This record gives sequence, structure tokens and C-alpha cells, in this order.
Amino acid sequence: MKKIVLLSALILLVASVNADARIRIKGRGAAMQFDPASFPPNLQASLQLMNRKCVKCHTMERTVIAVLTGRAPITGQRFERQAVKAYGIKMLRKPNSGMNKQDIREVVVLLNYILEQNSKW
Repeated sequence: MKKIVLLSALILLVASVNADARIRIKGRGAAMQFDPASFPPNLQASLQLMNRKCVKCHTMERTVIAVLTGRAPITGQRFERQAVKAYGIKMLRKPNSGMNKQDIREVVVLLNYILEQNSKW
């Protein structure tokens, strides 16, 4: 019995350490978004930009789900570095996105950072 309790505690400890290393999420449903506290200071402005610009057309929930599952929620396509770049180009071409090349570049770098952090565990 002691071995089971010890093993359970060890698994819980390892799982909680892994969860802290990833980009955290806050909120549920349409209010779901990335937790700003889990980003380094040099990416805070990019996160604010993404939160301001991307929600013009869809909720952040769509982006969070894509990152967490590795699949775009609408199309089901893989969501990885190449897809992030393709979505960036697509958003640049949308006439009412309000995003320029520099905005897209910042968001693509941010999303690639998030994907990298979440793939570590």
C-alpha cells in the first residue's frame, strides 16, 4: 500500500512540474486565452498585439485549442511552424485584419515560441 501511495505522489509531482513549464491557459470557452504571466517580458508586447488584433475575427479560444491539440479547430489541419507561417500570410491578405507585415511577424514569432514551449513536455 505504501508503494502505491509513494508511486502516486511521485507521478503527481512529475506531472505538476511538467505542467508549470508549459504556457498556461486561463478562462474557459470563448473567454479562454493564454496566461500573460507565463510569457517572458520580451514577448509581452507581442501577446498584447495578438490579443488585440486576432480577436477582431475570432476568439482566442480558437488559437489556444490549435496550440494545445496541434490541430486547427475549423479545418483539422496540423498546427505547427509551417501552418503558423501560412496563417500569418493568410491574415496579411485579409483586407480587414488591420495587420501589417511587422504585426504578422511578431505574432508568428510568438506562436512559434508557444508551440516550442508546449512541445518540450
